[in-house]
Amino acid sequence: MPEMLAKSEQTELNLESLAADVVAMAVKAGASDAEAVAREGDEFSVDVRMGQVETLTESGSRALGLRVIFGKRSASASTSDLTADGIRQLVDGAVALAHITEEDPFTGLPETDEFGVIQGDLGLYFEDVYSLPNEQRIEMARSAESSALAYDKRITNSNGASFSASTGRKVLANSRGFVGGYRSSYAGISVVPLARDEYGQMQRDFWHSSARRLIDLESPESVGREAARRTLRRLGARRMPTQQVPIVFAPEAAQTIIGSVFNAASGDSVWRSASFLAGKLGGTIAASSLTIVDDNIMVFPSGVGGFGTSPFDDEGLPTLRTVIVEHGILQSYLLNTYTARKLGMKSTHNAARGLAGTPGIGAGNLYLEPGTQTPESIIAAIPKGLYVTSLMGQGVNLVTGDYSRGVTGLWIENGELTHAVEEVTIAGNLAEMLQNISAIGNDLLFRSSVAAPTLRIDGMTLAGA
Repeated sequence: MPEMLAKSEQTELNLESLAADVVAMAVKAGASDAEAVAREGDEFSVDVRMGQVETLTESGSRALGLRVIFGKRSASASTSDLTADGIRQLVDGAVALAHITEEDPFTGLPETDEFGVIQGDLGLYFEDVYSLPNEQRIEMARSAESSALAYDKRITNSNGASFSASTGRKVLANSRGFVGGYRSSYAGISVVPLARDEYGQMQRDFWHSSARRLIDLESPESVGREAARRTLRRLGARRMPTQQVPIVFAPEAAQTIIGSVFNAASGDSVWRSASFLAGKLGGTIAASSLTIVDDNIMVFPSGVGGFGTSPFDDEGLPTLRTVIVEHGILQSYLLNTYTARKLGMKSTHNAARGLAGTPGIGAGNLYLEPGTQTPESIIAAIPKGLYVTSLMGQGVNLVTGDYSRGVTGLWIENGELTHAVEEVTIAGNLAEMLQNISAIGNDLLFRSSVAAPTLRIDGMTLAGA
């Protein structure tokens, strides 16, 4: 047993050595290849409601995952027990599982010359997320909630507000010589106010702010005010009769459309022929104004990396910027090593995995390139339509493209937002929706790893009263 493993209970861990040693143990046990992921992190979160702390959590975690490969058989296991005995059981368990799995000719690590790490500071970690004492963290949540409650007398209650902060470190090592690691940080604040109208009907909405460093968070007061504004505009919501009208997706709703395109372009869906984009590579699938990018190396001018930025993917390949759709033409699928082999293509370095299991496919910073129109001008051009602010359900069939989602939003009448709308459904086909995009806003803003500007889509059916 390597000396480092015997010391794994100490406060400070060398994750690189830990991962490399576990890989060596697996190879010594007979694995033809092995891959280990080690993670550690600290988290803080507080939830307050009506000014009172409801939950407060501080935690630290350490865990280790191992994937072993015996020829064309593979298996994985994970543990949070980093004692010598715990690690030995991890290796023994993964090895035993591998012997009883079915062979898969496409399984295995990438080739040795493919591994690498993006060099330089990608702006993923900032110490200031842990610079506040707990009292100030609690006060930030309280301030967000109190600002929402004070915004308007119709804001009568709250589902609570929260503040969270976390830092983490991740290391990947494999038997082909790759060892890489990076640290990341996060801070967030959110609030969910409740409003009541003169008839006693209640509505709720929320707002949030997230950042890699504390100084980039929106102020608690501004988060609270925006949450209150969004909640108030939902009062007086009504159903609308079934009709076909233009649908304008607010940015937070439009990003779900982009997420569906990503899922359809995922190699996992494509090789199974479970995607309406299978066989469409190089073809026109959307309006010429549409360009979708997955950028895993994005760093903003402020020096802060995007929420999906990383120096390597979860197979140890250096991250890339991949154009998925360019001016309406499907340029690339999103692939890890396994799906690339299944399709006879090259990985786009989009492998994503947890501690256990084989790598799947994940996005980096996924976004729709902005257009030139303001959201106001897009709305002003519509005599009658629906401005969608939130969606419900999972009604997207990636095989057929059929799309049906429950929505809430605001009615557009003569180019203006009028009253709130609820208990309606919008329906169409994703393949047709992409072709029927008639306007793209200039309001792209990254509030998470998936982002889109305001989006207008024609030809959809609104099903209501």
